[in-house]
Parts: sequence; structure tokens; C-alpha cells
Amino acid sequence: MSAKLLNIKESIVMQMSKLAAEHGAIDLAQGFPELNTSDELINLVTKYMLANNNQYATLEGVLELRQAISTVIEELYSKKYNPQTEITITAGATEAIYSAITAFVDEDNEVIIFEPAYDTYSPVVRLNGGKPIYVKLQHPDYVINWEQVKMHVTARTRMIIINTPHTPTGRLLTHDDFEMLSKIVANSNIVVLSDEVYEHLVFPENTFCSISMFPKLAERSIVVNSFGKMLNITGWKVGYTLAPENLTKEIRKIHRFVTASINKPVQYALAEYLNNKSYLELAELYSNKRNLFTELIEDTKFKVLDSESTFFLLLDYSKVSTMKDSEFANHLTTKYGVACVPMSEFYHQKEDNKVLRLCFARPDEVLKEVALRLTKVV
Repeated sequence: MSAKLLNIKESIVMQMSKLAAEHGAIDLAQGFPELNTSDELINLVTKYMLANNNQYATLEGVLELRQAISTVIEELYSKKYNPQTEITITAGATEAIYSAITAFVDEDNEVIIFEPAYDTYSPVVRLNGGKPIYVKLQHPDYVINWEQVKMHVTARTRMIIINTPHTPTGRLLTHDDFEMLSKIVANSNIVVLSDEVYEHLVFPENTFCSISMFPKLAERSIVVNSFGKMLNITGWKVGYTLAPENLTKEIRKIHRFVTASINKPVQYALAEYLNNKSYLELAELYSNKRNLFTELIEDTKFKVLDSESTFFLLLDYSKVSTMKDSEFANHLTTKYGVACVPMSEFYHQKEDNKVLRLCFARPDEVLKEVALRLTKVV
């Protein structure tokens, strides 16, 4: 076995999902929308398959899809990305993240990662010989202490990874956050990787800021996004990067050897389907589900922490049990039939604040059953 793989373990989400399957529990660990995919979109894929678009797509992706993405981003954020030279279609956001980190992180480079963190960032940094530098978001509000960030920036800092809307907490970076980040990276060689996969799952009372809205940051940043959550097609694995031409050239060098080509008829279908702008309806849909679930468990001892986006909620169970979160998550799955993810798994030192993460992107009747089971937890 390669030494670099010794510390790469199975995802906690996969572990909890397996446990859920073994015990017949409701799986709220996996972050996918249990909602129907659009019939129109499925029919469009068939249409382009029947039109014989079944061979390799170009390395950078179907031009029509890149043009559609460029149009959407310009309409939303007043930022124009050149479809030819600044947009690349990838095998989901996971490959986009891998290719972006691999393109710029070398041996002994440092990469600042905010914890709790999506569990893809750190392993990819380490696989490339880089060193993750962790900065904690301040519990329970999960905001960034920018003075602490400044203290961690050194001559070896190669990349800062931000995630907004943030998983697993659902928090958003503000205009002020981006201004602080801009000052920190000015006059440096730092590349910013901005994971914005949940951009359309921001609850209506909140405002999303993309890094592409800030010119000085955009010129040194890679935006990662995906159609999975946006269109209820996580299994199709189609994502993309937005970056200036000089950064995009490097990303494509890695992308070539990772996947080289992404599903062609799906790309054509997505390009046409984006015209109907159905993704703009997601914010209200998930806001309603969040409100429903919060109301259903308001008489329990569980406390729902504030969230501004995504289809995840954090539950503080400190008034329910003194168990470690990993133990309590197992207990909740095996005894009460509800599988969640312990938040300590999103920290490299397993910080335990007695908080669980659950995915509420499920049918209302499932959420009602989950709430019923939680009322029985003692």
C-alpha cells in the first residue's frame, strides 16, 4: 500500500448510510435531494442520444453548455466568463475540486481550510504533498475570524479554500468577508478555491455573494459548481469550474488525465434545459422544508442551529445526551432509526460540540416520521 493512502479512510457519510441500511433506518446522512428529476430534462437527454451525440465530448466540454453557464453567471453576478477559455465541464464538483487543487498545490505548499470542512478538501491537499492549515469557524454561529486567518498566512500559503453556501453548517460568507479575504491575498501568489455548489439553495431571507462578484478576487480565483443539487441529478455527476484563462489552462492539464471527457448527451440536454430557470425555485422549496422540520421538532429537547442555506440542518443534542457525537449518532441510528452525521467528523481533531448534521431534502412525510421518532428519544 502506498504510504500516502494510509490516512485516507471511508467517508463518514458512507459509514452512516451503511449503518442505516443495516438497521432499516431513515437515512438523513447522505446529502442528496430525494426529489424527482424533471421529465423535461430526462426527455432532453434522450433527444440528444437519439440525435447520435454519443461519442466523446471535447476536453473542455460542449460549447453550448459552457455558453449557457456563462450567460447564467453574467445574469446573476454581472461577471462575464469566456466560454472558450474560462469554463471547463468536469465530472461533478468532486473532480473539479481535485483538478483545481492538483493543478496548483505542490510539495510542502500550505492550504488554508476552514473547519468544519467538507471532507474532500484535506485528503486531496495531502495527496498532492501539500499541508492543510486549519482555521476553525466559531461555534455556534460558524463565522470566520479573519485576524486568525491572517496569522496563518505565510510565504508557503498557496491556496485558501472557501465554501459558500457552507456545508455542513449552511452559513453564508458576506460582502465584508470577501473584502477581508481580498485584503489578505492582495500582493501574493495565493489562489482562492471557492466551492459554491449550493448557490441556488439560499433561503429567501438571505443574500448569496459569489466570489465572481469581486473583481480583484475573481482574477485569482477558481469557482467550483455542479448541476447535481441544482437540478436534483446528483447521480449524473456533471460540474464545472470558472476561472481566468491562465488558471483554467492549468486545471485542464489535470482534467485531461482524470476524466478527459464528460457525458456528451447530458451536456447538450443541460445546455437547453437551463433556459427554463427552474433552479430559481429551489430557495423557497427548501426554505419551506426547513421550516416544516423545525416546527415538527420544536417540542423536543433538540435545538436547531441557525441556517441560511443548503438542505442541511444542525441539531444540538446537548440537552438530550452527554454521549460523544459519534456514539450518539450510532445510537440514534440503531435504536431510533434515524441516521445523521456527527459533526466531529468534519474536524481533523474531532471537535465535539454535541451537534449532528442531517439532510432534510426528503419528502414531507419522511420528515414527519423522522420528527416522530425524535420525539421518542430520551
